[in-house]
Amino acid sequence: MSERDRNRQIKKEAAISLALYAIFFLWWYFTGYGIAERGTPESYTYVWGLPLWFFLSCILGYVLFCVSTILVVKIFFKDMSLDDLEDSEQ
Repeated sequence: MSERDRNRQIKKEAAISLALYAIFFLWWYFTGYGIAERGTPESYTYVWGLPLWFFLSCILGYVLFCVSTILVVKIFFKDMSLDDLEDSEQ
């Protein structure tokens, strides 16, 4: 793999990582603040004893994006050496 190819791959992986984090933040923000019900806790919808907004943002979001991260790494990331190129490769 040439230096140019490695740099292209590194930039691609960085962009994918930032995009995945941005999507996770938006998920967390809109499920945490967007669907939170105004009012008393008695009026909340509960899932496994937790308010729906908390379950979606902190429990389901964490699991969903852990699985997404594993899939993204397996599909898009490449295992490569970050050491300097050998003289024969240059």
